[in-house]
Amino acid sequence: MKEYKICTSCVMDTTDSMITFDEYGVCDHCNTFLEDIKPNWYTDERGLDELKRTIEAIKKEGAGKDFDCIIGMSGGVDSSYLLYLAVEKLGLRPLVFHVDAGWNSQQAVNNIEVMVDKLNLDLFTEVIDWEEMKDLQRAFFKSGVPHVDTPQDHSFFATMYKFANKYKIKHILTGANYSTECIRNPKEWMYFQSDSIQIRDIHKKFGRRPIKNFPLTSILWHKIYLPYFKNIKVVTPLNNMPYIKQEAVELLKSKFGWQEYPQKHFESRFTRFYESYWLPEKFGYDVRKVQYASLILTGQMTREEALESLKAKPYDEENIHHDFEFVANKLDMSVEELRECFNAKNKTYKDYKNQESIYSLGAKLMRRLGLAKGGKR
Repeated sequence: MKEYKICTSCVMDTTDSMITFDEYGVCDHCNTFLEDIKPNWYTDERGLDELKRTIEAIKKEGAGKDFDCIIGMSGGVDSSYLLYLAVEKLGLRPLVFHVDAGWNSQQAVNNIEVMVDKLNLDLFTEVIDWEEMKDLQRAFFKSGVPHVDTPQDHSFFATMYKFANKYKIKHILTGANYSTECIRNPKEWMYFQSDSIQIRDIHKKFGRRPIKNFPLTSILWHKIYLPYFKNIKVVTPLNNMPYIKQEAVELLKSKFGWQEYPQKHFESRFTRFYESYWLPEKFGYDVRKVQYASLILTGQMTREEALESLKAKPYDEENIHHDFEFVANKLDMSVEELRECFNAKNKTYKDYKNQESIYSLGAKLMRRLGLAKGGKR
């Protein structure tokens, strides 16, 4: 077994089995950020000038239309702040696009409603076929892989891409950002959610009903065909300006009555259960390490603060059994069935058909062309 070691700069450690350290004990995640992302990430006038040109192109393309772009809205801090920014600071006219996969927390519902209402925007909600979503999520639990959130995440971006293509919308704005996400989850923790080959294979082995309505996409369709043949662009404005998470939270709370979540991604009750309990307790993967490492590297948290926070469990120990029962019941599983999945042998994405080689080749090509930063493994 690999000797335990933790980075001397952030809080990533050997629970990431592929982690490496330099002679100073600094991990490869930190070095990738310092060598590849930070020198090429501009939040000063250079970034703002680039964003200004992009916004002008969006407005020109959207002239005379009901809206000039779409923004995927989860109710989380990044997408909520982006929506405020797009309307009040950038002068855009977005259609707010929400995908309901059946797991919205009441906080998320409230946050979406107050943002849309106070910004006087239109909200389009796509509801995923619940029977198919339920079947896929059960299949992923039974497969033994850690990335059981894949069906939900896949449905989010697949639905939005298909909507943009159908209605000829050329710009999709997302809240993705280096400021809070410069460290990526290790592939063994969260494999690529867009790998439809893996989704189909796991469904074939453990699913009960055919996939008819669930939105499936492919890496070639949304990474090659849509951007280069249909000219549909994904824009990440938060990367072109200073973005401090806590400042964004305070602004949203004071201006809109927005409600803060205990942890990133907790707008979904499924993701809350999966990230706070299932991953750390079954696999030993604590995604807070990734989230805190990003904040440490971008100066929003100290390493000491992160280490102190990591001492506490990521879930409520007194009430986790209620969450366990809730997830089991919602998926039409008995608590015993879900417990059997929890106790079963752990598997990885490599135990099922996958497109890892295509992703790796594509990532190398994108970095070589200067179209992507980081993600060296």
